[in-house]
Parts: sequence; structure tokens; C-alpha cells
Amino acid sequence: MMRTLALLLALTAVALTAVTPALAQSDTLEKIKSSGTLTIGTRTGSPPFAYVNKNNEWVGFSIDLVEQLVKPSVEKAVGRSIKVEKKESTPPTRIPLLTSNAVDLIAGTMTDTPERRQSVDFSLTFFYTGAQFLVKKGSPIHGVNDIAGKRIASQQGSTNAKILREKYPQAQLREFPDQPAAFQALLQGQVEAYTNDGIQLAGLKAKAPKPDDWEVVGDFYSEEPYGMAMRKGDAKFKAAVDGGLKTGFESGKYFEIYEKWFGAKGELPYPMTPQVKAYLLKQIGK
Repeated sequence: MMRTLALLLALTAVALTAVTPALAQSDTLEKIKSSGTLTIGTRTGSPPFAYVNKNNEWVGFSIDLVEQLVKPSVEKAVGRSIKVEKKESTPPTRIPLLTSNAVDLIAGTMTDTPERRQSVDFSLTFFYTGAQFLVKKGSPIHGVNDIAGKRIASQQGSTNAKILREKYPQAQLREFPDQPAAFQALLQGQVEAYTNDGIQLAGLKAKAPKPDDWEVVGDFYSEEPYGMAMRKGDAKFKAAVDGGLKTGFESGKYFEIYEKWFGAKGELPYPMTPQVKAYLLKQIGK
């Protein structure tokens, strides 16, 4: 009798183990429907993607994409109006925030990589860039071939830090919790360059007290396609997020939002190349 009971308990445990992830993977839309809130993890110091402006407003390109493209698609999926709540996320905290259900979506400056896809799912790519260096004007560092023995700042948990550790171990890598801390180290001369995705460095230079003191240098030494990250295996929620982005690409609304932030009169002029536009549209069969 005891052996039978033990066997039944063991089988029940196995069954629950098999079912629980399936439940966890399919409840984001239900969670949003119940709460009326889509909670995103995003950045506070990565202009123009997501940052707190001088009026203490949390704004940016990534946030506009959520508010204007993703939110309507999710509302359609859950059958009710919702609000977007924002929480700060950084490279070390964003995946834990997702897996703990503290946020539903990471919408900032997160690169879609095969390694990260093991623990999260990504939306369609919404931006494409590559890693470069921010240096003081006149620096001897002109690209990745000049960093041997140099003190290079990066953000903890970033793909840039991983690439430097693995491919350029001759550099003296210094990791910081966020972009403002890394830039402060560069300002103070603790490091000789700060590496990040080129577009983020361009934004940082534009916002610096003396923009002309700094240069973004080097060819891309990595490919950085940005996607919005979500809990793995939640097909319905991913379809809603992708559906919003796809509608934005097809209607042209995405390109209007891009122009607002990166156009000639935008927060950070960064014209979209024909190659990047083709890359984005290829995702939806265009």
C-alpha cells in the first residue's frame, strides 16, 4: 500500500512539473487582462531609446513603440483597454525581472542573441546597430584593433562585454552597472574608452555637457539586432507583440516613430540606411 501511494505521489509530482511550465508560459495575456496593465522593463539613461528627460518624463523610441504599436495589439488580444507601466531594467536585471513575472516585456536596448534565446523569446527586430567605442577626441583608439592593454568600460551583462572577454582578452575590461556609471568613469579618466552599441554611444555623445569633446569610433565589431524580450514559450503573447510591430512596419507608423527620434529634426539624427530598412521589412516578407 505504501509503495503504491509513493508511486502515485511520484507520478503526480511529475505531472505537475510537466504542466506548471505550460501554464506559466501561456498566462501573460491573462495576467494583463486581469490587471489591466502591461508592465515593461526599460531604461532610464539610454537616450533616445528610453530615458528620463529634463521634465522628469520617462520617454523614448522604445517606449513609443510599445505605447503606439504593441499596446493596441495587446488590447485587441485581451479585449479591453490597458495601461503601460514602466519599471527600470538594466542588463543584469532584465531577464530576472521577466522570469520573476515582475515585468511582462523588456523594451529597451536588448540585443537578440542565440544565448539569450535559451532563456527568453524575442519579438521581431525593431532596431539594428553594432558595437563601437566612445573616446575623447584625439584618442589613439580608432577601433577594436587598438584596444590591447587599454582600459575599456562596458555595461555588466552586455553582449559587448562578452565579446571583448572572449575575443579581445588583451584589453583591460572594466564593467559598470549602467551607461551613466560607465560614462562617468570615462569622464574621470578611469578608462580610456567606453564600448556599447554605436547608436547608444551617439546618443550619449549628443547629451554630454560638451559633445564636441567626444568621438564615436571604429567599424561595427558585432551585430546588434534589438528585440523586445518576453517569457519563453508564451506563443499568444509573442504573437500580439509581433503583430503590433508588423502592423507598424506595414502601415508606416513605425517609420514615423523612427523619424521622430532619429530623423533630421529628431532627438538624435541617425538616418536609416536602405540596408537596415530592407533588413527590417524582410522579417515580414516585404
